[in-house]
Amino acid sequence: MIAKFKRGWLFGMAGLVLFALPSSFGAARAALPGHDGQRDFDFEFGRWKVHLRRLVHPLSGSRAWEDYQGISIVRKIWDGRANLGELEVEDPSTHARIEGLSLRLYNPQSGEWRVYFANSNEGILGQAMIGGFKNGRGEFFDQEEFEGRTIFVRFVFSDIAQNSFRFVQSFSADGAKTWEPNWVATFTRDNHATAEAMPPAAKGMAGQHDFDFELGTWKMRVKRLLHPFTGSHAWVDFEADSFTRKVWDGRAQLEQFEGDAASGHLEGLTLRLFDPQSHEWRLYWATSKDGSLSVPQIGQFTKKGQGEFYAQDFYQGRAVLIRFVWTVVNTDLAHFEQSFSVDGGKTWEVNWITDDRRVK
Repeated sequence: MIAKFKRGWLFGMAGLVLFALPSSFGAARAALPGHDGQRDFDFEFGRWKVHLRRLVHPLSGSRAWEDYQGISIVRKIWDGRANLGELEVEDPSTHARIEGLSLRLYNPQSGEWRVYFANSNEGILGQAMIGGFKNGRGEFFDQEEFEGRTIFVRFVFSDIAQNSFRFVQSFSADGAKTWEPNWVATFTRDNHATAEAMPPAAKGMAGQHDFDFELGTWKMRVKRLLHPFTGSHAWVDFEADSFTRKVWDGRAQLEQFEGDAASGHLEGLTLRLFDPQSHEWRLYWATSKDGSLSVPQIGQFTKKGQGEFYAQDFYQGRAVLIRFVWTVVNTDLAHFEQSFSVDGGKTWEVNWITDDRRVK
């Protein structure tokens, strides 16, 4: 849970981390083959008061710690097989608001969880920490770069009770032989809270409310091209339901999607994050089948009511460009198309069409 709010300042917290450096832990993952851990994070649903202690200079021999107070809210997705956590703390030196989120996705094939992080200053998800729970203790690992050196990072959830639990982040610079804790968080359930939502942010920025039209409940009519790039014109139709809620007062969103297609029941989600530096949005997609996120689509609304988002990915082993186009008809109707291109964007083939109608 490495997090960065401003240059040279590390900050992190129990799955609600605000920045994660790229890489993967590899052999040190806490793989749990055959473990049905889809309820492992149930203990964390709800609202929490958080006391945080941060080691100011990790791996330096320093013993200088700083203390923070914060609020955490965790909500279930896919009946608990995924969840979204929001964190808000106050910088004690500047009194500035610090916001983070964590998306946790369960992989039913491996019995592991992937934990992704983002902060509102960047709007970018980091690489996943991977691990799971055993005997009431959760461990998650990654390999990362810290101040020019390669280290291992470990998260530990422990002392889990009905109204409290503990989280510790530790670094290792000697191949996981020894670990130095640098972030310790104690969570106490906030039983007297009068509202679930975080208080709204005071600042405003161009583009950060582009997706406000999506908030709420929708009935979706979906058309999917069965065999892209084959010359086939065989499409299938199905209906689905979606619900979108705001995060960070609208500068991020989580959409949950559920429907029954010819291939079976489908549960999906889209996490949308706004980057205040580029004024672009990143759109991440995942399904409950494998609990992993797709490559993000990146773009913005170039004119009122129309947004374009692009990414490069692979389809059946071949590199493709992917384009999302949103057309907002009005506050109650929206249209979405996904297209692929194999010739560098010269031509595009539409393979997914959605017409959304708001449920009032």
